[in-house]
Amino acid sequence: MENINEEKRTDHMKYMEGMEILEDSAVMEDVIKAMNEYDYDSYTAEDVKRALKKDVCGPWEFGAFLSPAAVPYLEQMAERARDEKRKHFGDNVYLFTPLYIANYCENYCIYCGFNCHNSIRRAKLNTEQMEQEMKAIGSTGLEEILILTGESRKMSDVKYIGEACKLASKYFKMVGIEVYPMNSSEYAYLHECGVDYVTVFQETYDSDVYERLHLAGHKRVFPYRLNAQERALRGGMRGVAFAALLGLSDFRKDAFATGMHAYLLQRKYPYAEISFSCPRLRPIINNDKINPKDVHERELLQVMLAYRLFMPFAGMTISTRERAGFRDRVIDLAATKISAGVSTGIGGHGNEEEQGDEQFEIADGRNVDEVVEAIREQGLCPVMNEYVYV
Repeated sequence: MENINEEKRTDHMKYMEGMEILEDSAVMEDVIKAMNEYDYDSYTAEDVKRALKKDVCGPWEFGAFLSPAAVPYLEQMAERARDEKRKHFGDNVYLFTPLYIANYCENYCIYCGFNCHNSIRRAKLNTEQMEQEMKAIGSTGLEEILILTGESRKMSDVKYIGEACKLASKYFKMVGIEVYPMNSSEYAYLHECGVDYVTVFQETYDSDVYERLHLAGHKRVFPYRLNAQERALRGGMRGVAFAALLGLSDFRKDAFATGMHAYLLQRKYPYAEISFSCPRLRPIINNDKINPKDVHERELLQVMLAYRLFMPFAGMTISTRERAGFRDRVIDLAATKISAGVSTGIGGHGNEEEQGDEQFEIADGRNVDEVVEAIREQGLCPVMNEYVYV
């Protein structure tokens, strides 16, 4: 794998040509300030118990729930989180599946299977192949899809993504995207193509760690990525999702920053539908460059419970990165959305074989019927779509 000497790297805080700068927004600065001031070791057991008694939880309580002092109180947090989830979402659990339409990438991110220096099978679906995939997914009963690409404007330009979203709108009532960050005008175009929401993983909010992990490409620019959700909202998107890839850096700091990012944008754009994704770092092809920090299921559960208590009305997705038993447990406590019938390679739904290699290994390979049955076994209600368009 090619190495890039430190002195040859571009400034990760400097915008590249064509990147929109939100001159009138201080959200990034406020998020980073809050993260830097967050001292999770300063919280005590009494602080956690006091936080659990609050009817409305603010940033201080959120910090308490994420602290090591909260670990002995996970059962109490889970009971409270379950009540909050039922209050705002009832027994409903929403289903969707991702569709990877291309895995070409121009970024050099040392933890990602799609990175431009990783030797994998690259592929890009044409319109006919995309439609074949969408028909196959639609036949399972799913009504929501998430369109994903590698981060390459050259191989997956905005028009290509837009055409995929127009096609998806024929088969699905909800269309989301998880692609490279864009300018607000480009998000506006994709919204016109049928996109409802945008997911962006910040990966880590620690800019120093971010710089060491993202060695080249547009993704190297830390502030452009962090402000992506705000540009999406300015482009007219109904909803935005936030995530840190837990295991890249200090997970408590990253989870706190993720929550604060969502919280501050919700306050600035009250109409926005906010949601969280909760991914942990997973094994990838040919990876010998990074080992995940210790974020086990207990730690992931704590993060999800803290999100639910802090922003009880926010959506939350549990990834197929996690094993089936854990996923089934958290949809009763905190998560509101679960993926099913997942392939992280290119194709693999309507085609007999994937056309390109996967981004990461999944841990839960159940199909849609199996996930629906697991939801019903817990006395919960599987929901394919939560919107009625008139």
